[in-house]
Amino acid sequence: MAAPERKDDNKDVHVVYFSSVTGNTERFVHKLGFESHRIPLRPKDEFLHVDEPYVLVTPTYGGGNVKGAVPKQVIKFLNDENNRNQCVGVISAGNTNFGTAYCLAGDIIAAKLKVPHMYRFELLGTNEDVTKVQEGLSEFWQKI
Repeated sequence: MAAPERKDDNKDVHVVYFSSVTGNTERFVHKLGFESHRIPLRPKDEFLHVDEPYVLVTPTYGGGNVKGAVPKQVIKFLNDENNRNQCVGVISAGNTNFGTAYCLAGDIIAAKLKVPHMYRFELLGTNEDVTKVQEGLSEFWQKI
């Protein structure tokens, strides 16, 4: 079943995401159909600077441990004050095998930046996850 098509009223939604080499988060973000930019995977890649409000989509690392839950690349990206100040919400991916640490990266980032942890999805996400995020972000964006 294909993911729903992007609607014209979603054109202002902006997503910034990090995805590892597995590409799980990247595939999910592309299904959303919103404008998106990827946080570089490797330190030698050009640093991403964001000058407009965005929602951050990030996987959770650490295998169920609190330490290491937020990918280092995401930490580096958010250590830039301008990037940090433009973030208006977080969506996180995780693995339910992590137990209480499921999608913990989103909880950590949302608390630190004082933004909502808007949605959690497992691994690649389902078509239902895609639809819920599309609808939720479209509604949210109309309010900001």
